Amino acid sequence: MEMQQEANQQQGSEVSPNQTIYINNLNEKVKLDVLKKSLNDVFSHFGKILEVKAFKTLKHKGQAWVVFEEAESASTAIAKMNDFPFYDKRMRIQYAKTKSDVVAKADGTFVPREKRKRHEEKAGGKKKKDQHHDSTQMGMANSAYPSVYGTAPPLSQVPYPAGVKPILPEAPAPPNNILFVQNLPHETTPMMIQMFFSQYQGFKEIRMVEAKPGIAFVEYADEMQSTVAMQGLQGFKIEQDPMLITYAKK
Repeated sequence: MEMQQEANQQQGSEVSPNQTIYINNLNEKVKLDVLKKSLNDVFSHFGKILEVKAFKTLKHKGQAWVVFEEAESASTAIAKMNDFPFYDKRMRIQYAKTKSDVVAKADGTFVPREKRKRHEEKAGGKKKKDQHHDSTQMGMANSAYPSVYGTAPPLSQVPYPAGVKPILPEAPAPPNNILFVQNLPHETTPMMIQMFFSQYQGFKEIRMVEAKPGIAFVEYADEMQSTVAMQGLQGFKIEQDPMLITYAKK
């Protein structure tokens, strides 16, 4: 009931921009640990994430909260990822209420509204001081994050990520419609890769070799479309590993 009220409030009222996004319409069949990890991998591209919240209980299924360090990161994530296909379902994303009741109850910090109001009036001065301190600390963090949709440098100027050696022969393959992706975390699934590459026009399919984890082939309709995807995702990090993308050798 409380979750339903929370969802209704999210959908039926305007919520001020803040650093937390509320996501629903998530695939309920995905295991909780996989869901949280995937959400972190996808949304960390938009800024530093302080926490990803999702719960096992029936009333919490299909929903999650991602808390960014900066409200700007949350705004970018909503603009870029709302309605994005995630494990075969399109995510619905909006700003969360600041310190949502349901999240507070889940993490043990919930205070009934009347009691909360009296407490805030009593400790208002201290609270403002603490908030100023937190903001100062958060402001020290680096908030410059690249965008998947941002302008990429020419391919000739894109170096290999530090410490990554290409698996392909030194002579590069000529431009074509299939990309060869290396340096993927070994636990990466085709669905995780598809989430990134399917946003580019002309995407057709992902092929991974079970006997060779860490690599994938991504096919597009033509080489112009594959080139755009390569430029957009070259060096994009899944966890801490930057992807290395080249044309596949046919």
